[in-house]
Amino acid sequence: MAAQTKKSSAGLLALFGAILVVQGFGSAITEAGWDTSFGVSALLREAGAPAWVDLAVGAVGCALLVAAARA
Repeated sequence: MAAQTKKSSAGLLALFGAILVVQGFGSAITEAGWDTSFGVSALLREAGAPAWVDLAVGAVGCALLVAAARA
């Protein structure tokens, strides 16, 4: 049972990591190319967050992917 819990938690980390990578870096790319953002980063941008927050969201996603790979 413990092995199953560890496997499912690693899967969730990978899922959330992939989502945040796409949301963060994808939004930064669309903001630079087409002057629009989407997802989590768009909500943060509307709340007054600076532009570098997109990259921070993507970096958090990368960290979650690394944690999932180690689990």
